[in-house]
Amino acid sequence: MKLQLLIMMNTCAMVLLLCGAAVHSFRFDELIKYVDDHQEEYVQTLREWVAVESDSSDVTKRAELYRMMDMVGEKLRKMGGKVELVDIGEQQLPDGSSLALPKVVTAQFGSDVNKPTVCVYGHVDVQPAQKEDGWATEPYNLTEINGNLYGRGASDNKAPVLAWIHAVEAFKALDMDLPVNVKYLIEGMEETGSNGLDAMIESQKSTFFSDVDYIIISDCGWLSKRPALTYGTRGNCYFFAEVEGPKQDLHSGVYGGTVIEPMTDLIGILDTLISPSGTILIPGIRDAVAPFSDEEWKMYQDIEFDVESYREKIGVEQLMYNNKVELLAHRWRHPTVSIHGINGAFSAPGTKTVIPAKVTGKFSIRQVPDMDAAVVEKQVTDHLHSVFAKRKSPNKLKVKMIIGAKPWLADIKHSLYEAGKAAVKRVFNMDADMIREGGTIPIARTFQDMTEKSIIMLPIGGFDDGLHSQNEKMSRYNYIEGTKMFIAYLQEVAQIKKD
Repeated sequence: MKLQLLIMMNTCAMVLLLCGAAVHSFRFDELIKYVDDHQEEYVQTLREWVAVESDSSDVTKRAELYRMMDMVGEKLRKMGGKVELVDIGEQQLPDGSSLALPKVVTAQFGSDVNKPTVCVYGHVDVQPAQKEDGWATEPYNLTEINGNLYGRGASDNKAPVLAWIHAVEAFKALDMDLPVNVKYLIEGMEETGSNGLDAMIESQKSTFFSDVDYIIISDCGWLSKRPALTYGTRGNCYFFAEVEGPKQDLHSGVYGGTVIEPMTDLIGILDTLISPSGTILIPGIRDAVAPFSDEEWKMYQDIEFDVESYREKIGVEQLMYNNKVELLAHRWRHPTVSIHGINGAFSAPGTKTVIPAKVTGKFSIRQVPDMDAAVVEKQVTDHLHSVFAKRKSPNKLKVKMIIGAKPWLADIKHSLYEAGKAAVKRVFNMDADMIREGGTIPIARTFQDMTEKSIIMLPIGGFDDGLHSQNEKMSRYNYIEGTKMFIAYLQEVAQIKKD
């Protein structure tokens, strides 16, 4: 009798477990169906957002940027969120005047102390764009061609921001409880350095961020057609090297051969930064670079990436490295030097036989863990002054580091990344690539240093979206399936046990 009772109890428990799983699965399917049923509405909202010329670099379009932030706040408010537009001060302009910075939008959905709280970061300002720059379509008129949604800001970062909003909106529309508490922090100055944001984050550490467990950033893209999770970015040390000689520009026919020219000095010292094979020539620059472990090498080996397609897309005859692992390693986790331009030199069409009196070379070093920007600044400055001194030039050299953005690296074994893998698997039915970014996303390191919260980069942008370029786009597939992935991710994060 006792045995029969025990069997019946176990059977009932199993039935309840299966029923629970079925309900859970059914509810997820319902959310997915809601997204599919509303995708035209999602595309229309993106069209409305892209139509706003929220170029943060153009102060004459600041009113558009203000309007964009109001639109974000209003959308979140209509969803029932606790919304605040946070004043972050003024921007000082070169002419001495000032202009109000766009307010940062914060929002909160849910405050259940028994649930984890995630904060989603995004931005809705964009890079400049004009049709005459080489766009095939009007950049501020979202245009769908062959399943791709073309428009400035479509991928960077308006569609990802909307995908996160639509993910929460689906739960609300279906009257479902959010599996986690969700907060948003949406800014409007990311493309020009996130003016005012650091101070805002610092001031709200004990308020807005006090109950945040995890921070999610979706301001990056996949490496291939395979979904990816991003766990690292390089930093950026940007330098000006100024060489000044005569008191004014000189005629090369009258003075050429009689003066030591600043341009010649500048080209000479810039040539000592990097070898033709890509080796950085600055003494000590690689001393602090973290070793390339066997585990990391194996991870790079498993990443989906076609070197030849990459070469063809760029349009070059030869790459620096032909091996996939070497190429990815030098794109992501090794430092590099890039020379960007020379200010003061003649660059207009036609000819001009001028000897510039003062020229400024602009170059950057993408630093990686465990390099330190202050150390890099000293190494570069000492090196350039040393090689300049050997030239015995009467001209004057000034070296200044303009930007010192830090690299960022996450722990891929953290539960946030396990949740990301599970969400990708659930929606796309494939394993996610674990990738890094060669560029710099300063906000990740800012959040890490200031809030001490765990961070994940969860991209939905495509590898060929053309961020900052002509014909920027977001594929409809990535936009809609990315929204589903965000829904799945919220459910996966709910399963993480708090430390």
